[in-house]
Amino acid sequence: MKLLYGVQGTGNGHIARARIMAAALAHRDDIDVDFVFTGRAPEKYFDMDIFGDYRTFTGLSFITKGGKVDKLATLRNAKVGQFVKDVKAFDASGYDLLVNDFEPVTAWAAKRQAIPSISISHQAAFSYDVPKSGNTIFDTLLMKIFAPTQLQLGVHWYHFNQPIIPPFVSDKPALSPAKGHVLVYLPFEDIDDIQQMLEPLSDQEFHCFHPDMPEKREAGHIHWSPTSKNAFQKSLQHCSGVIANGGFELSSEALQLGKKLLIKPLHGQFEQLSNVLTLNQLDLCQTLFQLDTDIVEEWLEAPDNEAIAFPDDPNVLIDWLKKGDFSDTQSLCDALWKNVQYGDKTRERLLALAI
Repeated sequence: MKLLYGVQGTGNGHIARARIMAAALAHRDDIDVDFVFTGRAPEKYFDMDIFGDYRTFTGLSFITKGGKVDKLATLRNAKVGQFVKDVKAFDASGYDLLVNDFEPVTAWAAKRQAIPSISISHQAAFSYDVPKSGNTIFDTLLMKIFAPTQLQLGVHWYHFNQPIIPPFVSDKPALSPAKGHVLVYLPFEDIDDIQQMLEPLSDQEFHCFHPDMPEKREAGHIHWSPTSKNAFQKSLQHCSGVIANGGFELSSEALQLGKKLLIKPLHGQFEQLSNVLTLNQLDLCQTLFQLDTDIVEEWLEAPDNEAIAFPDDPNVLIDWLKKGDFSDTQSLCDALWKNVQYGDKTRERLLALAI
């Protein structure tokens, strides 16, 4: 089987999901896969060896400023001409199937050339009846036309009785986590604003990762680092809690590790607002709507989260893709959700919410 795999490269969460799939596919001799990434400059990708000879294109992406989506800047910076040119030039004819994680170039190329296609993404979950917050008609339309495929297979923390699978999370809780620091990952916020929020909390150590930080920097109890997969995962394993935007993948990893969450959703992005809604309904996070020292100080006293065990082996999904019977999503969902283990409080919350 010849597989084309398109990945939205704007956020690291999409890439993290693709890494788990790439690691599993690398051990199979019955499937060849080519990865395509769009949404960021080629030199901004890091730790990409697992993807082999991957390709990058400009694609389409959101522009953020001060923790908000800047819609005018997004429109001004959208290289629509280049996007159309890349779609028309992309030859998808040699592939049996496109797997797409919210990536527009391969989605539209497959659509033009009538290549079978399936979305497997968190965004795809929002095409079904799941908790939503802040979505507009524009958001609904964008979700339909941004990266269109023939089938939508969502990824979420619960199935909501829809064609939705759980996330794959490879990291397992450390036997003896140090729990001395708090991990901070707020890539859409200004570094100076984050520093100002955390500076008064001198009794707590913070490990902050940011894409605009060129090298490691010590600022008293605040330790700054550029984004790096290995350093980030080690910090996540041994932290006492996570302060982050409302991205799906990092929240999933934190939930599996039982880390408490303080989430600042990216304003103007309904996906993140919806993630916060679901986590709040399950009592699995606290919310930070603006950078506020007092709220952080209060959250530092909160207890750990109850861990959720997600599956780590995507071979069940890969076998299902190869079989090609995409009308049967139920057997796939059943096989994967039976491997998800909720804590007692979370299970009670799901029952109380009747979801």
